[in-house]
Amino acid sequence: MKFSLIYMGLSLTSVLALPSLETRSAPVQVAHLTFHAGPASYELAVPADGTEVFTNSDLSVSIIDAPDYNAGTQCFFKTDGEKTIVHSIDTSDGSQHLIIGPPQPVRSVTCQGMCVPTYGECYGSDGQYIGPCCNGFCAATRCRPWNIGN
Repeated sequence: MKFSLIYMGLSLTSVLALPSLETRSAPVQVAHLTFHAGPASYELAVPADGTEVFTNSDLSVSIIDAPDYNAGTQCFFKTDGEKTIVHSIDTSDGSQHLIIGPPQPVRSVTCQGMCVPTYGECYGSDGQYIGPCCNGFCAATRCRPWNIGN
């Protein structure tokens, strides 16, 4: 009987001495956006975790630069009125833009999800789709820049 009590005590001590297991998640991507309103512009960093980020600006935005995130499909832009957002690629440098028509103030931005950076794997070695490209297109399992010449 003494043996079993000692054994149980050692077992309980062993369990209590184990390091705690932490739940770790991947860091949240951040969309770095530049809003252009004629000659004026402002920048905003939006975490891609569904958080609504307010712009606090009354400038009538016509173009949004999105160099490092797939903002055209993974972000929602809240405005005062109806809008059309068109994805555009600058042919001179391959940069990604969103054109807002008609120009109007963007009140807030919400982004959700992840995207794969340029030259990252959009398809894994097992052939499984990993995710959309942040700023480019998927070719031969890798995200390629819009303008390959640069």
